[in-house]
Amino acid sequence: MNQKYNVYLVSDSTGETLDRIFLSLKSQFSNFEYEKKEYAFVRTEQQIDRIISECINLENSLILYTIVETKLAKYISKQSEKNNLPCFGILGNLILSFSKLLNQKAIHKPSAQHVLDDDYYKRIEAIQFTMAHDDGKKVDDIKNADIVLLGVSRTSKTPTSIYLANRGYKTVNIPLVLDQKIPEDLVNDEKICVIGLIADPVRLADIRRNRVAIMKDRKLKEYTDIDHIREEVEGSKNLFKKNNWPSIDVTRRSVEETAASILKIIEIKRNK
Repeated sequence: MNQKYNVYLVSDSTGETLDRIFLSLKSQFSNFEYEKKEYAFVRTEQQIDRIISECINLENSLILYTIVETKLAKYISKQSEKNNLPCFGILGNLILSFSKLLNQKAIHKPSAQHVLDDDYYKRIEAIQFTMAHDDGKKVDDIKNADIVLLGVSRTSKTPTSIYLANRGYKTVNIPLVLDQKIPEDLVNDEKICVIGLIADPVRLADIRRNRVAIMKDRKLKEYTDIDHIREEVEGSKNLFKKNNWPSIDVTRRSVEETAASILKIIEIKRNK
């Protein structure tokens, strides 16, 4: 029987970086049972003492931390060692190695990545733009978009758009239905980066049936009909091929993987 671990994620900032690292780490172990506890903005020894006290009262506790202030990082490491707690610093060795490589001292400032600079405001603007242009709500200023996503219903257009917006890309997503006209600017302006999203019809049918069950709307028979869905998907493929737009099959892809493929397409397009 596998042991269950109590994983403490301790960060001196928002904890976003640490959470993503832990997500990647745990995905490599198929039989890793755990309960996760997150502590953000930990910046005093008293906070660390409280976390250590909680850890030692539970079996199989371990600590992962991202603390950039040297004195505090040493403190959590020392206190963990004193209480025989497994403790792993995620950024310490990397910062030290970079410091040696660049031949300069690190500033060791918590939340340094969250500075309100031009990139930050660019992301905020992209998020606002993307939300205003979700699901084909607005297309009159489509030329201002960095990316336009097209696809039939339930091909992850909205979550992918939001993810891209958080990366700083103004994204428009437009749902495709049979015999629907798309904005002329998409066809006439080659500078617009248009990308099609497709998925397996059987998988789409399952997703749509679940959606209809939640909505409790029995009038959407055509929406979940497999033959109709196949026709929709085939129509979208023909549209993408006709206009020479790249397409991505999202059937077995996470939003992050789809977004990574989209960014690669943008890079290729820019380098042409």
